[in-house]
Amino acid sequence: MTQTEHLNSDGTPRYTNRLVSETSPYLQKHAHNPVQWYPWGTEAFEQARSERKPIHLSIGYSSCHWCGVLERESFEDEATARLLNENFINIKVDREERPDIDRIYQIAQQMLTQRGGGWPLTMFLAHDDQRPFFGGTYFPKEARYGLPAFKDVLTRVAEFYSSHEAEMRAQNAALVTALADLNFPPAPVGTVLDDTPLKACRAALAGSFDARCGGFGGAPKFPHPRAIERLLRTWRGRAGSEPDMEALRMAGHTLRCMGDGGIFDQLGGGFCRYSVDARWMIPHFEKMLYDNGELLAVYANPALATADAFYAQVALDVAGWALREMQSPEGGFYSSLDADSEGHEGSFYVWDREQVRSALSAEEFAVFAPLYGLDQPPNFEGRWHLYVAASPEQVAQQQQQPRAEVIALANAARVRLLTLRAQRVRPARDEKLLTSWNALMIRGLAVAARALTSEDLAAAAGRALEFVRRTLWRDGRLLATYKDGRAHLNAYLDDYVYLADAVLELQQVRFRADELEFGRQLLEVVLGHFADSAAGGFFFTADDHETLIIRSKTFSDDATPSGNGIAAFTLQRYGHLLGEPRYLAAAEDTLRAAWQALGRHPIGHVTLITALDELLEPPEIVILRGEPGAIEAWRRELARTYAPWRLVLAIPADAAELPPALTDKAPRGEAVAYICRGSTCSAPVESIQELIRHLYPGGAWPAS
Repeated sequence: MTQTEHLNSDGTPRYTNRLVSETSPYLQKHAHNPVQWYPWGTEAFEQARSERKPIHLSIGYSSCHWCGVLERESFEDEATARLLNENFINIKVDREERPDIDRIYQIAQQMLTQRGGGWPLTMFLAHDDQRPFFGGTYFPKEARYGLPAFKDVLTRVAEFYSSHEAEMRAQNAALVTALADLNFPPAPVGTVLDDTPLKACRAALAGSFDARCGGFGGAPKFPHPRAIERLLRTWRGRAGSEPDMEALRMAGHTLRCMGDGGIFDQLGGGFCRYSVDARWMIPHFEKMLYDNGELLAVYANPALATADAFYAQVALDVAGWALREMQSPEGGFYSSLDADSEGHEGSFYVWDREQVRSALSAEEFAVFAPLYGLDQPPNFEGRWHLYVAASPEQVAQQQQQPRAEVIALANAARVRLLTLRAQRVRPARDEKLLTSWNALMIRGLAVAARALTSEDLAAAAGRALEFVRRTLWRDGRLLATYKDGRAHLNAYLDDYVYLADAVLELQQVRFRADELEFGRQLLEVVLGHFADSAAGGFFFTADDHETLIIRSKTFSDDATPSGNGIAAFTLQRYGHLLGEPRYLAAAEDTLRAAWQALGRHPIGHVTLITALDELLEPPEIVILRGEPGAIEAWRRELARTYAPWRLVLAIPADAAELPPALTDKAPRGEAVAYICRGSTCSAPVESIQELIRHLYPGGAWPAS
């Protein structure tokens, strides 16, 4: 039965459940299912205890393709809904709003089934304590793909729950104990933190590198922006060190292959979540804000470091997509675009060859077709998804035309096709605004603004930060999500530390004392409410958060960077900048807590590896003081160089309410610089030439 058949004669929905008042678009999608859904919360738990029914927990997100399939096949089906309603209390969770819940039950599912996780996540929990006893991901309506039919699963689970309670309770207790003991103990007292994990990470990235297609590992292939960033930092090293050219080659080849591939929207900009093949040709078509915020920064930095216009163009296209399609009128950024439109994945993006031919002039089609693979066999269900199949140089040689003419014709063709594509039914947009994902985009815009010298990108980053401060910062604490005028849900570790990191990146483009103070306040909340004082590091949830079956603490990167990794990195930078030893101690405690994990699986902890890099060799901080025009000229000169270990703040002479560590760096004349490494700062440096000699004592000024 389809949704249209779930309407009364007057067009109103036949079914309405408790999700109707939720802000999440994903939950609202299910508000008129025949399933009697509850949001996660007290009402559902009390009902489960009252009726002694197990909980069926379904976790997904708006742009998830298979989540939509599960809904159409099973949650809109009245017979399946009847089974669910009679035997279970049904709870629907948006994993983007409640990553705390998702993290716990993803790990539990993997422990219970010894299989990988993913979405949709289907879990069954005890009625009185929310402990899981069985789970899986997608279950089809009818048995296929080697999976049992969902209705058969429901029947068997209900029967098991009623007849094997003692066995289930024993399993639950063991599982919760295992969940609580996932992390290794911290490094023993006296352990010296050294660069062994850095070297192991470099070797592991080389070992998993796909020399032909770029990236790491095989299909499905994900971008892994922090791994690419790690390679770029390894290549550049510190001033005077020998560059690691192989690291640059791996990073550059990966970025080139992704930017030329179908994972990148060749017409409208923006990256899809991952590629289903090793060549980056056919993506899973959903576009996520967090991927694009990270990748914006990762393309902007090599644009600066290598002066290669390709990287700059990709970065500008990502930023253009974000500002055009994802920025809300209030300044923040929406979460994602669906993979599907009109019920089919990718239909918004793919083309018929004759449709393209008829839309373009003969001259445009002659160059566009070989450039973007339309002269090759169809690559997506009998149609064409665009990717860069040949370079402009190759097409220019083939067509015996100047390269500039080929590029001009291709650009004109792209504009025509983008205009034509805009007339199609667009993929749905998840219009909730998440604090952590906005922080990643703010950081990406700030990095790109500095690397590409763009005031527009800096302004967009500042506008988004102002939105977060205005709507999601309440009474000295962050909230996690916002939509339709309503901000709610306690923020998580990632929200705080991603945002503090983004604030500091933005200060390198233009300085605001109140923003720097905001970043400091964020870190004070992290230390006060998230710290694990016994073992080091930080829990994912605050000490006054809702009590779940465990309070999780993770160190590894997943689709987004490790909150503990960003915490350690950011605490060190603020600690050195503000002269705050508590921040430096907390960062080192975090790395000690994760030390064994870094040693055993460095490639899974790249963000912490970078934090370790700056623990072993503290960042170089350059404070510029003086007249705005003069210090801005100095800042721009330093920004011409890719120096990932350096932090540059240009603070006007009249800046008020500075922290003591910056007040000490007094202005002198039109411009002056102070260089700090660790706890040691230089005497005032009063010319840009002298400043460059101090920063590059060997005389190698690697400006692009």
